[in-house]
Amino acid sequence: MSCVHIDKANINEVARKDVIILGGGVYASGIACIPFLKKNIGKLKEKKIIVYACGASPFKDSAVETVRQHNFKGDLEGIECFYCRGTFDMKSMTFADRTLCKMLRKAVGNKNPSEYEIWEQALMSCKEDERGDWVDRSYIEPIVKATMKT
Repeated sequence: MSCVHIDKANINEVARKDVIILGGGVYASGIACIPFLKKNIGKLKEKKIIVYACGASPFKDSAVETVRQHNFKGDLEGIECFYCRGTFDMKSMTFADRTLCKMLRKAVGNKNPSEYEIWEQALMSCKEDERGDWVDRSYIEPIVKATMKT
């Protein structure tokens, strides 16, 4: 077993594994690891592939289904995907991500809170100088179980 940051992954080494677990943050319904997977699916088709997506939003079946439909089309159809709620920390974001979040918070702040989408609730739940942390180790259990299925 090995763990490699996707930016440093050598596809030939990854392709030697029987089970590949890819994870990434959710940005505008896209999962950060999907471009790597799309680019390399030809070398990984015969492998057990599992994807997990991390986001600040609470779990909601319809929201997770939207993320699945957006990401798993064509050659990626049928790949198992799990959602794990993560963290929200403006201080650790890049300048571009911080700027985007500030613009989104301003736009969402003009809405009635009772009309917020689930992702808007998560975005507005933390102040800019606060860190939201919803990590729960139990999220890993269904991912581990999925690796054992054949």
